[in-house]
Amino acid sequence: MKVSLRRLLVQSAIIAAGAVTLSGAYAAAVIIAPSAPPAPRYERIPPPRAGFVWEAGHWVWQGRYVWASGRWVEVRAGRRWIAGVWSPYRGQYRYVPGHWI
Repeated sequence: MKVSLRRLLVQSAIIAAGAVTLSGAYAAAVIIAPSAPPAPRYERIPPPRAGFVWEAGHWVWQGRYVWASGRWVEVRAGRRWIAGVWSPYRGQYRYVPGHWI
């Protein structure tokens, strides 16, 4: 049976995303960077969309700062969205991604 590499990567990504979602380990996904992120980029926020909240674009540390554009996140009934934030931490900076509580 021949499985394409693309299909295998997509399946792996879905499984990994499901594992994080099921574990509720958003706080464990803290990212540490050696320096402060650049100023946020301006993004035009699209009009409100029923059943979704807007996650603003933000800098992601991947050995260097890379911009992640804003996106819609589906609302979870009875939960509240907490936006991601960079903050100073022991001489470095840490990012706690947006998550539901």
